[in-house]
Amino acid sequence: MTTLTPAPARPRRPGAERPVVTVWVAVLVALCWTCLLFRTARMGAMPAALDAPLPPPYRRAELALLFGMWVATVWATMLPATTPSVVLFARVNRLYHAVRRPYLATALFMFGYLFSWTVFGAASTLAQWALHDAGALDNALAVTNSTVAGLALVAAGVYQWTPAKQESLAHCRAPLAFVLTNWRRGPWGAFRMGVTHGRYCVGCCWLLMVLLFAAGLTNLAAAAGLALLAMAEKLAPGGAWIATLGGLALVAWGTLLLFP
Repeated sequence: MTTLTPAPARPRRPGAERPVVTVWVAVLVALCWTCLLFRTARMGAMPAALDAPLPPPYRRAELALLFGMWVATVWATMLPATTPSVVLFARVNRLYHAVRRPYLATALFMFGYLFSWTVFGAASTLAQWALHDAGALDNALAVTNSTVAGLALVAAGVYQWTPAKQESLAHCRAPLAFVLTNWRRGPWGAFRMGVTHGRYCVGCCWLLMVLLFAAGLTNLAAAAGLALLAMAEKLAPGGAWIATLGGLALVAWGTLLLFP
């Protein structure tokens, strides 16, 4: 870790990094949503026979597609909420000139963040593989057992109230202290900082993303709703209260499924 000290001033337009980073994120998120729309449309066109109780095991190509869907989903859902953190990292690069190529370091910070979510996507792929082979998923890749779906909703709602959730959310809402006190020089240092920041975000929202097992990985409305909730928690005033109220709503929804 390195303590930052301001570098000699250089003529550079204030705030120049914001539009650049915003375009990066917008393009990447748009690509992810495009992939999801295309893949969902393809799966929707498949014959209804795939709803058989015991579907055939996944082959290597199908596992790769499933992993790609999970990665695209978590990137599209979580990246918009962390845009201010990426902008902040780019701004610190501009003000302190701690690296030779500030935009390269910013890109590596962002992809370090996404790497943490990619690991989550890999774990989710393995879990979905096991559920598929057990015949526990429908054609939308959702768990068919309403009791399991209800328990997932209740667990996600309760987690919203835990200290672990609140601590991770506090980090995501105010990353300035992390950036300034955990600064690491060089491209590899930027990537490592992104991974660490991503771990906090995974700790904040992992159980929300697990709800896609209940809603279905191809349920784009559910993914969009989770993206909006994550943005509200991390960016809106009173995000901690939004998380608490969201948890209450999830517990109530899950209870209705458990006791119809």
